[in-house]
Amino acid sequence: MNKHLAYGVVIASFAILQGCTSPSKNEAPSATAPSGSATDEIAKYREMIADGNPADLYDAAGEEIWKKPMGPKNVSLQKCDLGKGPGVVKGASAELPRYFKDTNKVQDLESRLVTCMVKLQGYDANEIIKAGFEKGKRKDIEAVVAYVVANSKGMPIKVSVKHPKEKEMYELGKKSFFFQGGPMDFSCASCHAEDNKRIRLQDLPNITKPQGAALGWGYWPAYRVSSGNFWTMQRRLNDCYRQQRFPEPIYISDNTIALSMYMAVNANGGLVNTPGLKR
Repeated sequence: MNKHLAYGVVIASFAILQGCTSPSKNEAPSATAPSGSATDEIAKYREMIADGNPADLYDAAGEEIWKKPMGPKNVSLQKCDLGKGPGVVKGASAELPRYFKDTNKVQDLESRLVTCMVKLQGYDANEIIKAGFEKGKRKDIEAVVAYVVANSKGMPIKVSVKHPKEKEMYELGKKSFFFQGGPMDFSCASCHAEDNKRIRLQDLPNITKPQGAALGWGYWPAYRVSSGNFWTMQRRLNDCYRQQRFPEPIYISDNTIALSMYMAVNANGGLVNTPGLKR
């Protein structure tokens, strides 16, 4: 069976099984249950299925895409520099976003991969940016993201703010995090700037503190059980804006990269646990 076909079949099968075993989105904890028990049970559930994280299948597909000659120039991504030298993926995502001299920009993993696909392989950046998640070359990027982040698992998060553009991007991310607006007058901080907050059964990490930022940043990208697919950080941020009823952000925009920079720097010293597994 074709590797990509097998990959899709297994993902679909897993999603069906999870739909049968996952608690309902609207299910409330028992009135007699002790405080915090729902959170504990979710943690146990994640631990139980962690060895079978379907993100591993995206990782395998991503490695194949990374090494395969593709695009108008029929070249692989193996000369792509993610910040640690051409072709080096080990530890790369633990230090992203970062400043890249060749683009004179701070880039996250996804925007850097787009740069490599354009420069090395000859793809059109606008086609990738305009494509939806899980569509066209964006789908390939998502798989490669899984491959790259898996090669930093267990490593400390170490994102620099030494370069002026890195400092500038961090400050922009901080402003974006606290910016309040939209029809619900929400901001990222509405959910992620205080301790002991939760929505339904989900604890909300305090991104303004190192421990909370490590819990948020360190576990994304992740396989999301409720949707049955792998979510990159760009997709995660896109959905946060959707929930706030803001307009959908442009893929790999400065604003989304800045938010990633803010979270990543706040998470410095924590551990990379990607690809994660989320409900």
